[in-house]
Amino acid sequence: MRNAIQSVLTEGFTYPVRDVLWGHVFLTPALAELLACVPFMRLGRIQQLGPVFLVYPGATHTRASHSIGVYHLGRRLLQNLSERGAAQWLSPEGVNSFLCACLLHDLGHFPYTHSLKELPLRCHEALTGAVILNEPVKSLVGSTGADPELAAAIVDKELAGPAGSETELLFYRKLLSGCLDPDKLDYLNRDARYCGVTYGAQDVDFILSRLSPHIERGTDIDSRLIPNVEAILFSKYLMYRTVYWHRQVRSATAMIKKALLASLESGLVKGEELYDLDDQSLFELLREKTGNSLAKAVWEGRIYATIAEIPFNEAKHCGLRDITSRSCHEEQLAAEFRRAGVPIQGKDLIIDIPEPVSFETGLFVVDERCFFAESSSAFKAETVDSFVKNLYTIRIFVNPIFEQNLKTLSGLYDILYNNEKWLYL
Repeated sequence: MRNAIQSVLTEGFTYPVRDVLWGHVFLTPALAELLACVPFMRLGRIQQLGPVFLVYPGATHTRASHSIGVYHLGRRLLQNLSERGAAQWLSPEGVNSFLCACLLHDLGHFPYTHSLKELPLRCHEALTGAVILNEPVKSLVGSTGADPELAAAIVDKELAGPAGSETELLFYRKLLSGCLDPDKLDYLNRDARYCGVTYGAQDVDFILSRLSPHIERGTDIDSRLIPNVEAILFSKYLMYRTVYWHRQVRSATAMIKKALLASLESGLVKGEELYDLDDQSLFELLREKTGNSLAKAVWEGRIYATIAEIPFNEAKHCGLRDITSRSCHEEQLAAEFRRAGVPIQGKDLIIDIPEPVSFETGLFVVDERCFFAESSSAFKAETVDSFVKNLYTIRIFVNPIFEQNLKTLSGLYDILYNNEKWLYL
């Protein structure tokens, strides 16, 4: 006999949206109303992968299509888990709140992928929570049978959520953010499809069929899913190495970061002006308020060239992590090059270091009675740590007009690796 939670997840889903990956995605008419609200429509004007299309021309899919995919997989996940026992601690209002959180989880996301991530701005999860709790989204979420306060708290972990929802809230947060979450299952598959690479493809049907619910951990697995977890970890590593952190993608991203940081520090742009922008309006803002040549160069596809790739060493390079002090190191490095005879300025040079990335492995393997890192998997903790270490590469980007002079500079190696004066200020 179908329980009340399963009914909530199956009845009334009559509004179809056609998706490239998942075919027909069905929503209730009330959920479909959210697709037409202004904050969600903005996501249709933000490319999921920002400048990746410069390397992989097919990568022009949007945050909106990804969000619909996350909703679809979130609903399927909750359907499976409710049939396996999760229904006993779920409420109809909570279920609807989770579906809204899946659909709206990127409402506060910045334009141009992660170009704004390290800047002194509010995090996009907090911005998402604020959008959900304000009109028109608040009323639209309420009309779906969800609690806007709970939906916002599922996305923004700094929010407490409504009184009495603590257990259910923790469960939904674990579902939306983890090793086998609907966000990751969608973006790995979707990004791989649009980039034309095979690394990200995952067996979603099998993964969803083997997950079991846990009230505190969200989901547990059995040993039959260990190869799938390994596939996700390695796929994420390969996608970062070949797509997300490709040197040209990093260059374009670093150029926008440098342009925005300079604009914020000079006061020409205020942080709050960046929160509701899409990709095009971000470039328009920089052009109108700053006339920044870096942003113009990125818009026109004139990306800075890579002259060096240096493995990150925490002991040596920890001072480069702070983006607000990185410009001082850039000025110092430019001065070293000038002393060697290349007339380059700090504005023509960028030191790029990737933002922190994690590989989630906190799944409990029920039949082996241990967590994934201690399981029969070949991917031990040190293996996963090596993924992060291999990905962390410092890159030096320069204005293309200086590329040839620097690459043929006889003292280049000494400046970058031997005396390393540019590292110490």
